[in-house]
Parts: sequence; structure tokens; C-alpha cells
Amino acid sequence: MFVKNVVVQNQVGLHARPATFFIQKANEYKASIWVEKDERRVNAKSLLGILSLGIVGGTNIKIIADGADEQAAVEGLIKLVESGFTE
Repeated sequence: MFVKNVVVQNQVGLHARPATFFIQKANEYKASIWVEKDERRVNAKSLLGILSLGIVGGTNIKIIADGADEQAAVEGLIKLVESGFTE
């Protein structure tokens, strides 16, 4: 299991379009991936799960992955979040 914290950089947070980019990126990996905010954990590959967390800009989230490519998954998603979803 690989875990890292990251602060959401973009203004709107993980809503609609940024959440879709996040999920598409998460689905590139074989590992099971979760996003945790305020002790609530959801599947990072689920749009409804991500949206249900209500993540806004400046929020600190935890990205957790477990599986063959867990470290690559977490690092890739953190890079996307830190870019402000401009990729």
C-alpha cells in the first residue's frame, strides 16, 4: 500500500471536468485506488464517489493505492492534481 497527501490546486476543486480527468488517469492503473478526505474514503475510479467528497480548491486529500503499480498510480495522480488539471 502506498499513501500520499496532496493539496488540490485548482479553484473549483474536483468537480465535473477535473473529476473526470482524475478518474480517467486513475483508470490507467491496475492498482485499487482510493481518495480520502476528512476520514471519508471513496474509490478513485468512481465519478459519483469523487463528487460526493465535495473537494474544493485548497483541500488536503489523501491518495491511497494498493496493487502492482501502486506507487506509479499515486505519483501520477498527485502530479495531475498539482498541475491544477491543466494537462
